[in-house]
Amino acid sequence: MPNEILSRGVTRRAVLGGMAGAAALSIAGRAFAAGGEAPALAQLVKDGKLPPLAERLPKKPMVVTPFEKVGTYGGTLRRGLRGSSDHNGILRMVGNQSLVRWNLEFTAVEPNLAERWEVSDDATQFTFHLIEGVRWSDGHPFTADDVVFAIEDCVKNTELYSATPAQLSVAGKAVNVEKIDDYTVKFTFAAANALYLENLATPLGQHPTLFPKHYCSQFLPKYNPNIEADAKKAGVTSWTELFRSRCGDIEIPTRWGNVDKPTLDPWVVKEPYVGGATRVVMTRNPYFWQVDTSGNQLPYIDEVNFGISQDVESLMLNVISGKIDIQERHISVLANKPTLSQNMQKGDYRLLTLVPSAAQQCQIYFNITHKDPAMRKMFADKAFRQALSIGINRQELIDIVYFGQSEPYQAGPRPTHPWYHEKYARQFTEYDPDKAGAMLDEAGYKKGGDGMRVRPDGQKVFFSIDVIPTLYPDLVDALELVKAHWAQIGVDMKVNTIERALYYTRGDDNAHDAAVWPGPGGLDPMLDPRDFFAFHPQGSRYAIPWTLWYTSNGARGEEPPESQKKRMKLFDEARSTADLDKRGAIMKQIFDIAAEEFETVGLCLAVGGFGIIRNNLRNVPEKEPDSWSWPNPGPALPQQFTFTS
Repeated sequence: MPNEILSRGVTRRAVLGGMAGAAALSIAGRAFAAGGEAPALAQLVKDGKLPPLAERLPKKPMVVTPFEKVGTYGGTLRRGLRGSSDHNGILRMVGNQSLVRWNLEFTAVEPNLAERWEVSDDATQFTFHLIEGVRWSDGHPFTADDVVFAIEDCVKNTELYSATPAQLSVAGKAVNVEKIDDYTVKFTFAAANALYLENLATPLGQHPTLFPKHYCSQFLPKYNPNIEADAKKAGVTSWTELFRSRCGDIEIPTRWGNVDKPTLDPWVVKEPYVGGATRVVMTRNPYFWQVDTSGNQLPYIDEVNFGISQDVESLMLNVISGKIDIQERHISVLANKPTLSQNMQKGDYRLLTLVPSAAQQCQIYFNITHKDPAMRKMFADKAFRQALSIGINRQELIDIVYFGQSEPYQAGPRPTHPWYHEKYARQFTEYDPDKAGAMLDEAGYKKGGDGMRVRPDGQKVFFSIDVIPTLYPDLVDALELVKAHWAQIGVDMKVNTIERALYYTRGDDNAHDAAVWPGPGGLDPMLDPRDFFAFHPQGSRYAIPWTLWYTSNGARGEEPPESQKKRMKLFDEARSTADLDKRGAIMKQIFDIAAEEFETVGLCLAVGGFGIIRNNLRNVPEKEPDSWSWPNPGPALPQQFTFTS
């Protein structure tokens, strides 16, 4: 049953702290008596253009408990996109119909298109039982054949995918998916994959429900011997290009560019996301497979209208003038908050609070594997890093850059997370420049005649920190203050503002002195542990060569020290452990070691974001996680959002 995983999930409200009741899902335990439906659909039924509601719903549909109350049908929800490549803005709102989903608190995985599942003791086999009677938006049944097709024929097709996506591959081998019966599928991995359910609940876990076999098979050579001719007729160069344009993928614009492709989403494309479009319009799916507690088919809202703005300023004007019903994407910048707060009455909206999944607003990664031996020695000196940490006036930084909306923090899960680690999070955050200077003196970094420090080899202590100003302007401001703080203790630093491509190139080449990035793992420590050990080939910027060693099983990179290898081994054990209590105990060992090694320096706890909700839009939680893994607002179930008069 799921619910080896579910039953051990964290208590509701534990993570978000005082959040109101969630929109819970359950499977009706009996044949469900259909309730109401949207008036427009009822008219189509009356006109003989659509089957009756009872024939469009599963026998036991998934029941959604509305966040506040049973809603009413009607209305167009307005939301903003930015430019021609903001496809994930649509995904976050509409496209969250995977086999499983996150609960509102981002603490446990719940049923979705799979009503239940079993996991083998060794976490290599996952057997999913689909809701019987779900239909695609064109009325065709959704069955195990669709899931097998999506993985075996599409995702594992080496002409479509150069490599099997990481969520579906373990120990270098792709998953095997087999049909047990029409509504049961089994996923078998080559090794333990205890995190698969969590990964399946993220956007990148949507492949099993993305490609309807009855539609997408016509774009594969296996099923269509004339596919190359069809591609040429369609004006594209290959069958793979035709497949992508007609069936899309998780994160490409063409997912929302074909009005003919059937989906399992609450709304289907009416006006597509194509070049030159000024809006994307989606209309109610007449076969959507969820109902409310009164048996009324969801969604309540008729249409979703995504207006396309070319810049944030235009989007902000639309918000303030009341032309947007719900928005946080692109406007959740601290500098915008005063403006949005001052115009709440004018725009007739209330503010939405976002709880970041990140732990750290600004994590400083000193390159411990620097190519220059002297720089490497300096950055690898724990006392040097500790001294610089207590040489930062974090409260001043928080007050000036983040309007007092944070607290000093190093790394690790957020304070509300059950795996919170006090020492890892709080050590060396007190501001003590005198002690910092004494520690640097003792470590051999003495002051020269100009008051600035020199290394034991006689060279000046100087380094640059890479930052991307267009992506994280607040980090530039924060680093300018850190630069001033460190100058007071005799350490010279340059804030190196560079564009994103160069930032990645320098990191990939191990050519940086240091770099900054928001530190992840606050609410999802298992999904992104890059700060806890050298895990991420681009993200663990204090030791990229160590990450390459880890991800290549020793074939590339540089062999890390024993403390790193121990954490790598522990993490591999943790992600092979289905029992959450045991997994948490293993992760605590990782946090203990990471706290002792103190490889990165954090500034402050990741600052909460915000958005707006129009006052007549209800059933919307006013506090929710902010994460790509919890693709807000999708897991809050927009299909149960409703308008009041």
